[in-house]
Formats: sequence, C-alpha cells, structure tokens
Amino acid sequence: MKRLIAILLGGGLFGYGLALGGMTRPEVVLSFLQLRDFGLLLLMASALAVTTIGYHLAPRLRSTTLLGLPFSHQVKRMLPGTVPGAVIFGVGWGLSGLCPGAAVASLGIGNGPVLIGLAGMFLGAYLQGLLSESLARQAARPQNDMV
Repeated sequence: MKRLIAILLGGGLFGYGLALGGMTRPEVVLSFLQLRDFGLLLLMASALAVTTIGYHLAPRLRSTTLLGLPFSHQVKRMLPGTVPGAVIFGVGWGLSGLCPGAAVASLGIGNGPVLIGLAGMFLGAYLQGLLSESLARQAARPQNDMV
C-alpha cells in the first residue's frame, strides 16, 4: 500500500509539474520543437538539475529509499532497438506535440482530443510488445545446423 501511495503521489507531482510548465499544451511543445519558444528548455534543465542533485545527494543522506529499497547505480546495457525506438518516439512527439507523460497529464486539464494520441501510443506500445516477444521466441529457438 505504501508503494502505491508513493507511485500516486509521484505521478501526481510529475503531472502537476508538466501542467505548470506548459508541457500539456501541444502548441507550446511544438513551438519549442520549432525553436520559437525556449521556455520548455528551461523547464527541462531545471528538472535535470533537481534530479541530478537528488540522485547524488539522497544516497548520502539515507541508506535506503523512502520505500526501504537499497539505492542502485547500476549501469544497464543498451538494447539494440533503443536507438530506432528513440527515433520513432521523437518523430511521434514532433508530429503530435505530445509525449506520454504530458499526454496523460493533459487529460487532467480537460484536453479530450489528446485521447487520439494516447490511443496511438498504446497501440504502438502493444505492437512493439508483440514484435519483441516474437523476436525473443525466434532467438530462443534452437538453430538447425543441418545442411
């Protein structure tokens, strides 16, 4: 229950920050992407600064996270599909002016048309999951070396 409350509070704070910073309005995001408005750059830089400070300071102040889990600075290997996925994500963000977090937060301010973009995001995530499962099954299948 403690974990669920932490997730809800964190998500609510994240959504509030996105709404306050204007990222829930696609026209603001598109204006930023067209290099006409740099307000979102300031918002992202501020978020990065706060996160960096917290990332380095929290383990020095506490031995565990607020949920009692150990801190981890584990570096993970980048998967082969990361770069193509990032390109597709960026193109979708540029065309629609929406990223997933901002799209969900946008619903909270009454932006109903964003449901079309969210449907596309969920469909894309579902199709990627199917493709990933298919590729994993193919990789796990024993190769027939007989010629």
